[in-house]
Amino acid sequence: MVTAVDTPVWVALGAVAHTVDYVQVGPWRTRVLQAGPRDGEPLVLMAGTGGHLEAYAHNVPALAARYRVVAYDYPGHGWTTLATADLELDAYVAHLAGLLDTLGIGRAHLNGESLGGWVAVKFAAAHPARVRRLVLNTPGGTMARADVMERIRTLSQAAADDPTPARIRARLEWLMADPASVTDELVAIRRAIYARPGFARSMRHILCLQDPDVRRRNLVTDDELAAVPHGALVIWTSDDPSGPAGAGMQMAERIPGGRFELIEGAGHWPQWEQRTRFNDLVLGFLAEAELPAPRT
Repeated sequence: MVTAVDTPVWVALGAVAHTVDYVQVGPWRTRVLQAGPRDGEPLVLMAGTGGHLEAYAHNVPALAARYRVVAYDYPGHGWTTLATADLELDAYVAHLAGLLDTLGIGRAHLNGESLGGWVAVKFAAAHPARVRRLVLNTPGGTMARADVMERIRTLSQAAADDPTPARIRARLEWLMADPASVTDELVAIRRAIYARPGFARSMRHILCLQDPDVRRRNLVTDDELAAVPHGALVIWTSDDPSGPAGAGMQMAERIPGGRFELIEGAGHWPQWEQRTRFNDLVLGFLAEAELPAPRT
């Protein structure tokens, strides 16, 4: 019997009409998944460091029932063009702006996990007219913990240098509250990506953000949090390895209209481990943006 936890990625995605294509965004041949009504309000899903669009596979069907969902692989990540130089936040922000232009999207809701949340805040501060609401699940960008950065660097580069099932699984299990959440299929998907010729080099450029000096100059500032224009839902978890829930609470407090929610029984990927709870929170929060303002 297949449970919600072990439903295969492409079985989950088979529940909704979708396309997977490549679009050119500057120098980056970018893999993009789209689902939902093309005239619907856009919602962009953004994964974490070393990740890929499959990280949101179990959320796409629920979110695409209402929104035009766009999930994509960053520069240097997934099946997008690999990186040959270090990627700092300005590169990710510029790529997202170019992707929206290419897809004909003026403004969108942004839902980012880890690095994706970091990019979302930076993008919202730089391009406030292009965003609606933000959903930030275990977002990066406000902390520079040496132990966490070293763990990410060590596990990620080892998996890219020698993409054995054991090394890939070790990297993925670090993300999860329950190691059983890492399915054989998820390991196979990531292993195929990490085994691409040139990916180990690309990973080194991705991991520049785990260098303390590079990270410090890219951190999200209080001014950037204050510049988020339409509120944000900050989701943290009971078992996140990147830092305490207090970090998410502080982020929510510094964003005008910010809100904090804690999801139990999840690590760094609440959208994967507690997908039903996550989907409900996201849909509820975004639906509020569609309501007319109350009369005063």
